[in-house]
Amino acid sequence: MADNRMTNIAVYRKKRQINVGIIIFGAVFFYLIVSVLMYLTSKHVSAYEVREGSIVKDTAYTGFVVREEKLIHSDKNGYINYFAPEGSKVGARTSVYTSSDKKLSFQSKVSKSDELSSEEESAMLVKIQSFSENFKEDSFRDIYSVKDSVKTILESKSSQNRQSQLSELLNANTGTVNVYKGTVDGVVFYSYDGFESTSANDVTEDIISGKSYEKKLLTNNQYVKANAPVYRLVTGDSWSVILPLDEDMAKTLKNQTVVKVRFSKDNETATAGLTIKEKDGTYFAYLTFRNGMIRYADERFLDLELILEDESGLKIPKSSVVKKDFYAVPEDYLTQGGNSNRTGVLVDTGADNAEFQAETIYYRDTKSGLVYLNPADFKDGAVLIKPDSTQKYELKSTKSLKGVYNINKGYAVFKQVKILCKSDEYYIVEAGNDYGLSNYDHIALDGKSINDNDIVFE
Repeated sequence: MADNRMTNIAVYRKKRQINVGIIIFGAVFFYLIVSVLMYLTSKHVSAYEVREGSIVKDTAYTGFVVREEKLIHSDKNGYINYFAPEGSKVGARTSVYTSSDKKLSFQSKVSKSDELSSEEESAMLVKIQSFSENFKEDSFRDIYSVKDSVKTILESKSSQNRQSQLSELLNANTGTVNVYKGTVDGVVFYSYDGFESTSANDVTEDIISGKSYEKKLLTNNQYVKANAPVYRLVTGDSWSVILPLDEDMAKTLKNQTVVKVRFSKDNETATAGLTIKEKDGTYFAYLTFRNGMIRYADERFLDLELILEDESGLKIPKSSVVKKDFYAVPEDYLTQGGNSNRTGVLVDTGADNAEFQAETIYYRDTKSGLVYLNPADFKDGAVLIKPDSTQKYELKSTKSLKGVYNINKGYAVFKQVKILCKSDEYYIVEAGNDYGLSNYDHIALDGKSINDNDIVFE
């Protein structure tokens, strides 16, 4: 008979092992939950990236041009022909035009020497190509500048060709031909409008309106009578532009003696002397220039803009700017101490030794010798002690600074700004300020919705 034995099996409980993965997962999950809750319950701040920019304030006008010029008249009847290029400088030895009893015939054939040089061709092509590449419908007037440049080069060559034929004409049996040289030094133009002798004081609002303006052109082989104009001579570099102003603009400009101007014809800028006068109930601005006459010597009316403000710097929205109060403390109360080289002040504690307190300087006024400190860092009625002295300074009155809240580091830090100019929505503030902003900084779009050291979420 088989031996039946009882077998006792003891079951031991296994030791529970700590699952490190679950703990790490739980910690991360808890962190995410807390972060989400903080994000949902925290105040969200719209950020604005600071960028370099500019604000230009200008007003457009059409002005009447007055310059030093005179009309030269013919002393007899005859057909006139011109030999000096329009817009060129002429003098007493320059053959300007001829007068003859019949029309003159010139050869149209151009010799090789009259062809454009490579430099002239290149200059012409560059101007045309630049205009073509940068053409905009709202700047169609620029084509006239290109046209004038090309015309000047071609007319110069044409005049050279005609000059070479002048001696042949005088020797040929072509009737009476009289050559007239320049009377005085000046720049010659073959057009006139009757305003050559008009002075700045003669200009009225009706004249500036141009209602009855008429410009007359003088051409080759044109018949003129004795004492009729044959060319116009601009004799000086000084010139003026007269503009009508409304009363508000006259008041804005009344204390200025110079103004920056941009000409619409070629987008060039210049600085003009400025005088404001009232005549018959109308205000006029008299702009005087000492150079640049040759560019506009063939213009009687000029479209231009008065640039009242033109500032460059850091462009920020007006909504970002707030005012904050600070204690203005004499700079010689600053010192260094503690366990570092940090700058701070000595606060009077009533004991034998003053307590060093590190401080952030929000602005330093070099003119007054004051530094601006945050009032939140001090108790009411705090007293500062001047280093190496027994002098004391009680913190009472405050001064305000304009600034914005920088949020680069995830919390709000006040940064002082110096406003240079403004538009309806933006300020241009000074760049390169040690206590201000830098390009690409992030600031709170609404400065009033945030306070110092607030944690921000964009």
